[in-house]
Amino acid sequence: NKKGTEPLATAVATAVWMTCRRKESPMRVLVTFGSKHGGTAGIAEVIGDELAKTGHEPTVVPATEMRPPQEFVAVVIGGALYSARWQRDARRYVARFRSDLRKLPVWFFSSGPLDGSAVDGIAPTHHVKKLMDRVRAIGHITFGGRLESDAEGFIAGAMAKNSAGDWRDEAHIRAWADEISQSLTSRHVA
Repeated sequence: NKKGTEPLATAVATAVWMTCRRKESPMRVLVTFGSKHGGTAGIAEVIGDELAKTGHEPTVVPATEMRPPQEFVAVVIGGALYSARWQRDARRYVARFRSDLRKLPVWFFSSGPLDGSAVDGIAPTHHVKKLMDRVRAIGHITFGGRLESDAEGFIAGAMAKNSAGDWRDEAHIRAWADEISQSLTSRHVA
């Protein structure tokens, strides 16, 4: 053997082994969220369920847990919208792990419209778009929200009088999670 070829052969073998191993083992995906009244948490659970059905290994946790993204191959972050801003815990998660998130495929979702408008497609708010740009997020979607008729708090209670209901569309959420799954699979095969 010529000097220096053995380390190259070892590196190639290791890369092939890691590629095969990735194809056989599920990809770990973090799904984290900021939710005040539980509607966004429910969306995150559906996303995690769909990712599991498509062969991935999701971990669904509130953003307050501050799970480091380095132990995952991708991250999905969601936030409930309040006055066009994400719920505070989701914003804090992005701020804390900004540099780590920039190294991974990241998707954002928002929840909040208390009507059927989210099915038609709603662009991220200005504040959410700034967060996306900071971590180079691949994509964003807005899902309908949920507001219980007995919601607590001055603003939520006032809104509940006219807008109580559940506008989350599970089929829409699952279809989006499936798109993420397909993207992850194509990234790992390539």
